Amino acid sequence: MRSKRRAEGAHPAPPSHSTQLSRPLTELAGSGETGFRVEGRLHWVHCARTGKYTLLTVHPKRGTEAMKAMGVLPWFAGVAVHDAWAPYDTYITPDHQLCCAHALRELQAVTDAAPQGQWCWAAQAAEALTAMQALASEAISQGRDAMDPSALAAQVRLFRSAALAGASQTAVRSGALMKKHNALARRLLDRQDDYLRFTRDWRIPPDNEGAPYCTSWVRSAVSRFLRWSGRCVNSMAWGTDNSGQWAAEAGVVAAS
Repeated sequence: MRSKRRAEGAHPAPPSHSTQLSRPLTELAGSGETGFRVEGRLHWVHCARTGKYTLLTVHPKRGTEAMKAMGVLPWFAGVAVHDAWAPYDTYITPDHQLCCAHALRELQAVTDAAPQGQWCWAAQAAEALTAMQALASEAISQGRDAMDPSALAAQVRLFRSAALAGASQTAVRSGALMKKHNALARRLLDRQDDYLRFTRDWRIPPDNEGAPYCTSWVRSAVSRFLRWSGRCVNSMAWGTDNSGQWAAEAGVVAAS
């Protein structure tokens, strides 16, 4: 829950690239990370992106140390869109939209593990979450300021009742798989407002699926660059998103 988040310490001043990005990142930014090898050692590509700008960095660490070095989230005060990985929640200044696409994949895994022919709480939760995304898309396409309140309320009830059933059915937490399913159900309940923020604010997408495109691109491009240079331990890619071409015009800068 957001009330349990640990706030990061104060930072004296943002780095120069964070200052350059401050205006486009004041309202909405998606974040993500993925691993890849630098000189045989595991590093992490970190991404912060808007609809227009993308900042990509490579760091030996995955968590808050790398996020501080990247210099975006510590000074960000808009809406951060990301998955449910815990280090993102250490930043309490921004609002958070948890990625629904990640949640849907987790719910599908629960459904796949359920006995065939039996009702599954995860399937109902996934259907409700998908229905709410469809309601948002319909309202936006029709130029409305809000969804049909009764239709939205019905799906929220289905979503919450499914998560409550999931939490109850897995409460004994016997075995690693049940513990995982219980944690998912409780997270859907505790972070409901963060999962459904997109239903109240049209600026916010329901998922952060753009970030994996960016991190996958730089993992491939920078890996080739590092093999070519043979001297680099850290690297950064900076570029723009244009008409859905994720970081297609990004330049790569590497530090030896």
